[in-house]
Amino acid sequence: MQTPRNPVAILASDAPLRVKPSAYPEPFASQMQGRLKRPLGDLFGLRNFGVNLTRLRPGAVSSLRHAHTTQDEFIYILEGCPTLHTDEGHTALQPGMCAGFRAGSGNGHRLINTTDEEVVYLEIGDRTSGDQARYPDDDIQAQLVNGAWVFAHKDGSPYGGG
Repeated sequence: MQTPRNPVAILASDAPLRVKPSAYPEPFASQMQGRLKRPLGDLFGLRNFGVNLTRLRPGAVSSLRHAHTTQDEFIYILEGCPTLHTDEGHTALQPGMCAGFRAGSGNGHRLINTTDEEVVYLEIGDRTSGDQARYPDDDIQAQLVNGAWVFAHKDGSPYGGG
């Protein structure tokens, strides 16, 4: 049996949406309504880093505010004007702007679309095994185990059904 080949090139907006809209357990998963991710890196078989084309509808957020222990992250705004929420406060972004989040900095970050227009951006992050995510505003923590996020409350007790 022949292994399916990855495409040579695609139109990014034609990439399939991520099958599971959010990896978060409830009550956090439902907070990601209006966020649509198209995993681009996976289509090409990339293993060391991920690339997503992400769309935020008006009122949507990119994620819970979080910081990674070993994963660097980078975003590049293509369309719309989201607000970047970090430990420094709120920063207005526009197309052509970018931001990076160094692993281990502890600086929680997320994008918020407070406008009436959709926001489209690229997000890039590495896939370092053993990464952990801290969420300063919510009772949740995460660890990357065998390529999947495992979530727990801040006291270490697991979330059920996540």
